[in-house]
Amino acid sequence: MIARFLAATRPEPRPLPDAETRRLADLVARRRQIVEMIGAERQREKRASAKTRKSIARLTRALEKELATIDRDIHDSVRGSPLWRENEDLLKSVPGVGDITARTLLAELPELGRLDRRQIAALAGLAPWTRQSGQWRGRSFIGGGRPAVRTALFMAAMVAARHNPILSAFYQRLVATGKPKKAALIAVARKLLTILNAIIRDKTPWQNA
Repeated sequence: MIARFLAATRPEPRPLPDAETRRLADLVARRRQIVEMIGAERQREKRASAKTRKSIARLTRALEKELATIDRDIHDSVRGSPLWRENEDLLKSVPGVGDITARTLLAELPELGRLDRRQIAALAGLAPWTRQSGQWRGRSFIGGGRPAVRTALFMAAMVAARHNPILSAFYQRLVATGKPKKAALIAVARKLLTILNAIIRDKTPWQNA
């Protein structure tokens, strides 16, 4: 079945990430795990006894210390590479994109700037697809792709919808026409990804106009 699928779709072969990109991706993934653990401990703290809270506090401090170490490692890796440093600066030139989003894209979406907007949206899990059977056509959804990339872009879209002049106007226009706010944010995330893809492709920083 896999062979038939490949024969029918003929996907374009893409090279595997190099060793340095895989190492950065491992660091970014580990950072995400530690953040999730800190969040889980803080949730437990709300319903814990006084004695248990002391244990939670000790573990949280240890996790925060490890998070700081991971952040330094990620920073040193990105800023120590001329290409990554250039690309990070280009990505962060867009209002709404900060360190976490930029470094997630560098680590987990190395194809950025090499694919067209539809391909990169599909890879990030932001391409809309519709449930369909015969003549019945359902609502459009997003899914698949790389969840960590999609989450990072969605968080950046929330910031961009407020502080990026072009994407904020785009968001407000969608909401004004009756689009649900979550669907409008997904559209902002997809448009943001298209912009970032073009910026990396053309090596040209963000311009408001």
